[in-house]
Amino acid sequence: MIQQQMTRAKLAEVIENWSQAWNKHDLDGVMTLFHADVVFENWTGATVRGKNALRQAWQPWFQNHGHFKFITEDVFVDASCQKVLYQWTLEWPSFEAGYAGKWEIRRGVDVIHFREGKIISKQTYCKTSIEIDAQRICLTP
Repeated sequence: MIQQQMTRAKLAEVIENWSQAWNKHDLDGVMTLFHADVVFENWTGATVRGKNALRQAWQPWFQNHGHFKFITEDVFVDASCQKVLYQWTLEWPSFEAGYAGKWEIRRGVDVIHFREGKIISKQTYCKTSIEIDAQRICLTP
């Protein structure tokens, strides 16, 4: 069976809808865009496999970090490979030691692969420094 691919415009539309769902703190809206067999690797290197496991992993984050906001910096779409690079800025209350609750700015990129019109793989990478109180803070492992 041949899988029909999404056009560049459709992929861009899906990413825009996904971004809006994040900023509405709409976990259900975010999850509708994931394939049942999704593999997600976050910026710490932790991996979650499967849509149900991902929902369970993210639910506390959505409940406890309600003031987060993603700002789209750039989107690169490769329709022939069904891949998107999504460059973002995250603004949220920090959890970094010594800065808890202060407004944090974190920048990164998601490498997103689609299968059957859904996100099958999402790998998140972010810079090793963040901004808090207009100061650059280097993250330590």
